[in-house]
Amino acid sequence: MPRWSKITLKVLAALVAVIFLIYVGLAIYVSANQKKLLARITEQLNQNISGTMTIGSMNPTFLKGFPGVSLSLKNVILKDSLWENHKHSLLEAKDFDVSVNVLGLLGGHVDIEKIGINNSTIYLFTDSNGYSNTAAFKKKAQQDQSAGKGSVPTQIRNIILNNVDFKVDNRKGHKLFHFVVDELSGKIDYPLLGGWDVDVKLKTLAKSLAFNTDKGSFVKDKLLDGRFKVNYNEETRIFDVAPNKLNIGDDLFIIGGRFDTSREGTDFTIDIEAPNILWRSAAGLLAQNITTKLNMFNLDRPIYVQCTLKGNMGAGGDPLINIKTLVKDNVLTTPGGVVKDCSFNGTFNNNYVNGKGLGDANSIIKLYHFKGSYEEIPFLMDTVFINNLEKPIATGVFKSQFDIAKLNKVLGQETLKFGKGTADVNLSYTADVVDFELTKPLISGSIGIKNADINYVPRKLNFSNTAIQLNFTNNDLFIKNIRLQSGKSVVFMDGVVRNFLNLYYTAPEKILLTWQIRSPQIHLAEFIGFLGSRGRSAKARARNVKRTTLSEDLNAVFEKSNVNMHLSVDKVYYNKFLATNAIADLQLSESGIAIKNVGFKHAGGTLKLNGKITQKGTLNRFNVNAILSNVDIKHFFYSFDNFGLTSLTSKNLKGYLFSKTNISGGITDQGKLVTSSMVGNLVFDLKKGALLNFDPIINVGKFAFPFRDLNHITFDNLNGKFDIRGQKITISPMQINSSLLNMDVAGVYSLSTGTNIAIDVPLRNPKKDADITDPAEKKARRMKGIVLHLLATDGEDGKVKIKLNL
Repeated sequence: MPRWSKITLKVLAALVAVIFLIYVGLAIYVSANQKKLLARITEQLNQNISGTMTIGSMNPTFLKGFPGVSLSLKNVILKDSLWENHKHSLLEAKDFDVSVNVLGLLGGHVDIEKIGINNSTIYLFTDSNGYSNTAAFKKKAQQDQSAGKGSVPTQIRNIILNNVDFKVDNRKGHKLFHFVVDELSGKIDYPLLGGWDVDVKLKTLAKSLAFNTDKGSFVKDKLLDGRFKVNYNEETRIFDVAPNKLNIGDDLFIIGGRFDTSREGTDFTIDIEAPNILWRSAAGLLAQNITTKLNMFNLDRPIYVQCTLKGNMGAGGDPLINIKTLVKDNVLTTPGGVVKDCSFNGTFNNNYVNGKGLGDANSIIKLYHFKGSYEEIPFLMDTVFINNLEKPIATGVFKSQFDIAKLNKVLGQETLKFGKGTADVNLSYTADVVDFELTKPLISGSIGIKNADINYVPRKLNFSNTAIQLNFTNNDLFIKNIRLQSGKSVVFMDGVVRNFLNLYYTAPEKILLTWQIRSPQIHLAEFIGFLGSRGRSAKARARNVKRTTLSEDLNAVFEKSNVNMHLSVDKVYYNKFLATNAIADLQLSESGIAIKNVGFKHAGGTLKLNGKITQKGTLNRFNVNAILSNVDIKHFFYSFDNFGLTSLTSKNLKGYLFSKTNISGGITDQGKLVTSSMVGNLVFDLKKGALLNFDPIINVGKFAFPFRDLNHITFDNLNGKFDIRGQKITISPMQINSSLLNMDVAGVYSLSTGTNIAIDVPLRNPKKDADITDPAEKKARRMKGIVLHLLATDGEDGKVKIKLNL
């Protein structure tokens, strides 16, 4: 072995021997002076506390504290001066390790360099009056320090915690922080300027982090693992925690903060940043009542979140909370559906108005540039504000442009079904938020629809190339520039609904939509769906279910609302019927259709009409009051399919009709008149009338009046009154004066069976009296001569037969 190696080994051996001898000497010293050293350590630990610390026993553990001397203290208990009142010890440590400086120990005094707390409980308690057992850490009065025989404050260099139950229980501030520390190690430096710096390695289970115990704990039952660098300024009494990485559960956070102990209760500011965290993971770190609500939503991909908490450890109530988040190209799931391609910047603040306190009532959520796609409908909301989370109110601006057919997925297809066309939406809204859904919004703005095909399903009405402009102003709805086309019918409409938004949700039956309608031509057969009862939704909603869909809301509005229509139509077609210059006021309600102030030109004359159609089942009841003036009777009968008559048709009639009628009856969903249901009366006056080729007259007349013109019977003036009861028409006594003959007619005409009409026919030729100008003389001569008493009854072939009235 080289000589220098031998010398080195000898030196090392000598050093080891010296150290060994020193430690043997220290062991002998410690063993011999245990009581004295225990007293000094107790005095040293009590030096800066105003309470009492007691130590059960002490044993040296040299190797554990090498190169210092480590002493293991058992059953260390720290109490404040008022422990007897609250019974909460600040520290109860089964194992309390203390490392002391060797040179100091040899010099006869104890300098503690390291503390290890194991299998212990640390309980920082504050009662409801604000007193805290941490008062045990307050410095003694200056005179007490000067009496300490020249001792100097202890500068502990290292602190270690293992298996420590750490709890901060503030009954006055309603705060509870509870951690089970698996491992905490801190190396402390003391700069020349005062204070200290500590580098902490932490691994702990967070059992509770409740800033307000009434609302529950944050970060509950999560493992915290990371490092911190803490600076304490003795002059300002402020703790600064430098931002550093901390794992909370499986998620990475960057956390820093400041704690100002110079103020009563300790002011704090905590900055938390989560660069990449899932929504459900973030929600799981909050209090249970908040987590439950937030779990009604979800974002598929991670988001960025930054949070700042400011408050006071001693004060009650919530801390000031500011949260910022960034969401980009995500998938948002909500109770109302799924929003794809979702992006927004969001903030939360619980101090919306300064001076109104911190809490839900003064909180606000702000979302900026919120965009996405709902059921393939793209939308953009520049700003969305939700304030007062106790009674949330949402405000914002909603914009969207889309193919209108995409509304079918949103609204369903039970009320409205959309085909082609586009929609342009620009709405500002304010709405209550109930169970995380917007309810009863107040809307202003516009909705424009162009070139749309729309099917109104309950009434089976189809419209093509439709244009609609909806303008919302305050609570009113203005509907402008509507163009509807159904088959050959083209309708232009403008409408208004006063107080629409309030009534939409609270009393749809009180909604009154007033239309101004104009049209070059309407084919009524294309709107026959209005005659039927409105179809009900296929999905019946249980009475105890409060939440409704938008489709159900619309269905209720269409079903219960009232509509006033003021129509002006150039031409109206219905089967063979044609009217021109038509005007009408119609009122549509849940029960039926009211018809008022109807007037139009038809068959060379005019018609005025008022009435009502009551809708029930497949048969609709109608009641009509009508006045006809100077109407061509041939055209009139032709237009209405001869009113169900088979023996007398438009081919048999000529003249101009004046009539008043009040009649009620039934009409089917297909617009067919149910003749058996009609009840009412008809008064008529036929001027310049003629009966053409009427077979019942010809069949009788060719035997009775072979030399008279039976094919063309004229009437100067024919008037009468009919009483209609189902298929029975009662003919009040009526005189008929014609070119063929005169007759008196009275009885019952039946549309089925039961015809019984008495006819008195003088055989005298009316032409013989044509030159008589005296009305009295003409009336007296009318029934002279032979008079046939005939009876019109049912024949065996179902046709009316004429026979002598015996």
